[in-house]
Amino acid sequence: MLLDVQLSSAHNDWPELRDATLRAEDEGYDTTWVLDHFDGTVFPGGDRDVLECCTLLGALAAATSSIGIGTLVANVANRHPAVLAAALVSAQRISGGRVRAGLGAGAAPDSPWAREHHDRSIPLLPTLSERHAAVVEQISILRGMDPMPVIVGVNSNDLAAVAGVHADGVNVRLSSPKAQEYVATARDASDGRAFEVSGWAAPDDHAARAKAEALDIDRLILARLDSLGG
Repeated sequence: MLLDVQLSSAHNDWPELRDATLRAEDEGYDTTWVLDHFDGTVFPGGDRDVLECCTLLGALAAATSSIGIGTLVANVANRHPAVLAAALVSAQRISGGRVRAGLGAGAAPDSPWAREHHDRSIPLLPTLSERHAAVVEQISILRGMDPMPVIVGVNSNDLAAVAGVHADGVNVRLSSPKAQEYVATARDASDGRAFEVSGWAAPDDHAARAKAEALDIDRLILARLDSLGG
C-alpha cells in the first residue's frame, strides 16, 4: 500500500506547505495532495482563503523533484473544463509528469458545502446526473491533452460507477459507512482493467486505517486538515 499525505491551505500558507511537502518527499511518501476550495472556514479550524489548487501544484512542482502531486479533489464546478485541463497539464509539464488529477463532482446547490459558491455567484448544476456528466466531460478533455492518472473522489454508488468506467482510480472517505460498497462498485465497473483504489483518513483514525487494510486498497492518504505548526 502506498502512503500519501494531504495538506490544507485552509490552515497553512505557502512556506508551511512547501516545507511539509519537502519533508514528505524526504520521508518517502508517494504523493502530496492539495484541496480545491475557496473559503477555508468551511473546514473546522480553517481561518483563511484557500490557495488555488493548480497554482499551488505548480509551485510544489518547482520546489520538489520526485514526489507526486495531486488534487484531492478538483471540483469540476469551479472552472470551465478547458481551464481546469490547461491548469493541470501546466502543472504536469512543470513537474515532469508527476501530477495525479483527482476530480470531484461538487456539491448540490442546497448543500452546506455550496455556500462558498453562492457567495461568489458560481452556478452549480441542479441535478446529480448533470454533475456526474460534468466529471465525465472533464475526464474526456484531460484524456485528449495528457495521459496523467485521473481519479474520482466519490460519495455515492452512481459516481463510483462513473469512476470505474471512465477514470484510472477511485477515492473514498474511509470513515464512511459505505466505503466498502463504493469500492466494490468502482472495482466492478472497472471490468478488470488496471484500476487504483485509494482512501483518505485522518492520521490518528486507526479504525479507518484498519479498514484500508481490510479493503486491500492501493493507496492510503493521510489527511492533515489542520495547522502544520500545531
